[in-house]
Amino acid sequence: MILNSMTISSIEKAISELKKGKFVLVYDGDKREGEADLIIGAKFAKPEKIEQMRKDAGGLICVAVDSKLAEEAGLQFYTDILLKTQDPKLKTLICSQTAYGDKPAFSISVNHRNVYTGITDEDRSLTITKLAAGNWEQETFAENFYTPGHVFLLIGRGLENRKGHTELALELGKNAGLDSIVLCEMLGKGKALPKNDVKKYAKKNGLVFVEGKEIIENLE
Repeated sequence: MILNSMTISSIEKAISELKKGKFVLVYDGDKREGEADLIIGAKFAKPEKIEQMRKDAGGLICVAVDSKLAEEAGLQFYTDILLKTQDPKLKTLICSQTAYGDKPAFSISVNHRNVYTGITDEDRSLTITKLAAGNWEQETFAENFYTPGHVFLLIGRGLENRKGHTELALELGKNAGLDSIVLCEMLGKGKALPKNDVKKYAKKNGLVFVEGKEIIENLE
């Protein structure tokens, strides 16, 4: 999918900012999660960017990739992995559909093999930038990464199948020439940071704010 010629300026600006290694804020929609994610291209995820995400956003720091890359690395959705277990107790834990109606996008969590604990800003930056560097062929991937780790992987299902932050971010990323995107939910007091507060944060920090419907409505 590509953005058509009538795409609105906020999407054009979002793509431009992602190309430059800047953050963009993506709000999925009032009738979905009602959350905004702070996103950035994975190759630009330096330690100071990871620090900003955990301090300013506060949610789970994840890396989204499309199904083609996931398949190349031999990655599966975590729910599919659990479905193959012979342990009936584990199978009872499977979440096949979220409260907002979607299948979960989660795959496994990973660390790069050169990290120490894996959780520090420097360690997560290393893992994420190494993910962005490629080497998704299954054998090479296993040589560079291990699981469990501190960076959660998300697999996109394509906007035609799912309209979550994973797919929205990947669509913007694809148009910016990026095949892996880092996402982190913006959290407030006890709940997701309200949309108006997200917009204030965007304005204060000079960031582009874009809604999921804007992306979806301007796709061919």
